Amino acid sequence: MDFTKELSAYFKENCLLDEPMSRHTTYRTGGPAQAYVYPQTAQDWSFVLKLARTENIPLRVIGFGSNILVGGKGVSGIICSTKHMDQTAVKGCRVTAQAGAALDKVCEISTRAGLAGMEKLSGIPGSVGGAVYMNAGAFGQETFDCLEYVEAIDFEGRPAVLLKKDLPHGYRHVEGIENYIVLGAGFLLTQKDFTSLTETRHSVQHKRIEKQPLEFPSAGSVFKRPAGDFASRLIDEAGLRGLSIGGAKVSEKHAGFIVNFNHATPEDIKNLMDEVRRQVKQKSGIELDLEQILWGEFAK
Repeated sequence: MDFTKELSAYFKENCLLDEPMSRHTTYRTGGPAQAYVYPQTAQDWSFVLKLARTENIPLRVIGFGSNILVGGKGVSGIICSTKHMDQTAVKGCRVTAQAGAALDKVCEISTRAGLAGMEKLSGIPGSVGGAVYMNAGAFGQETFDCLEYVEAIDFEGRPAVLLKKDLPHGYRHVEGIENYIVLGAGFLLTQKDFTSLTETRHSVQHKRIEKQPLEFPSAGSVFKRPAGDFASRLIDEAGLRGLSIGGAKVSEKHAGFIVNFNHATPEDIKNLMDEVRRQVKQKSGIELDLEQILWGEFAK
């Protein structure tokens, strides 16, 4: 059975076949997705999950693609985008957001409402779903700090509400979340002066512009922070700032970033990641762990 025909018949214009992933990741590179769909309703999710399960088709979920590198040979199976699920709401001290809402938009809405707890997450270029999935954070604040619950669905299509206390979490890690698809989240914030929150938000945004290479496509910090240290410091100490392979380069502005400065292939970026890890291990003895997610096949 050709599952792509079933997907096309169901999702119509919301199904893209052989879709270049360079259009859907912040690295702006990546091979084609066999099928790329935009589920929005419970019925949509139920349909695509049942199809994937019964036909044994690989299924992945993407938000803004701001932490993903897709191999040049592309990705087989189905990729589900949450981008058409982007509703947000504020009620009292609670903010709810669907998985495809921009995290920065939720930070802006919270700040405007005089609600504290997310203002330092401003400028993170991902979706709410992605932020919840990896407990994204910046400037000493994490997504889970003010998270109350997660609306999800498991891969059998069963809906679930996961409370924060039931999700063991830490730095860039949430235990058990990989068994679910995040559909939305609820945050419990605290009232605070609108002016001071706005100042904090603007300060964070300014620091990002000042310190991060936002002029080039990238996917943020490539490596997790090693215990008691910083990946960028170790990369710097190894003399790797500015190191390039093909069109990929370790940013001169922030050594923790790899940028696509000149039409980099996914393989350029992956090879540079591997080389940075190799040289840092050789010079400091520390093994850097990837914060970013690799999808699909990479050419040799």
